[in-house]
Amino acid sequence: MDKIASFQVNHNILTPGIYLSRIDGDITTYDIRMRKPNVSPFLSNPAMHTIEHLFATMARNSKYQSQIIYFGPMGCRTGFYFLVRDMQQADAIALIQEIFSGIAGFTGEIPGNTAIECGNYLEHDLAQAKKEVKDFLPVIQNWTVANLTYPA
Repeated sequence: MDKIASFQVNHNILTPGIYLSRIDGDITTYDIRMRKPNVSPFLSNPAMHTIEHLFATMARNSKYQSQIIYFGPMGCRTGFYFLVRDMQQADAIALIQEIFSGIAGFTGEIPGNTAIECGNYLEHDLAQAKKEVKDFLPVIQNWTVANLTYPA
């Protein structure tokens, strides 16, 4: 079998940031890499789950709601994939920055956090999710389209 695109990235030199993973027609996939690969500690499942709920909800309630395709965790627990349709790269970066800032300051109930709405509603950690995004925000604070290329 052919290697998929994400397995062709050199994870030994990848650092935290936002990267353009792939473009498929009008859909762009961003790699939001919060941790250096293969170096622990990795993101905890409860923190990732909470970030997923908050980011997806905030993105789908943003002015770009009709352009949001998907936001979800990487199995390696180092970050997330964010898929959008017909969105300028600078706008996607700004949206990621805005939402992560929103998560950092979030108070209240985690959206979709009931047994009816979620398949694992007991595994959330809002405090840790907020810490993770607060630690990541300085990394992406001045991120630009020029920074979207994976390191070679």
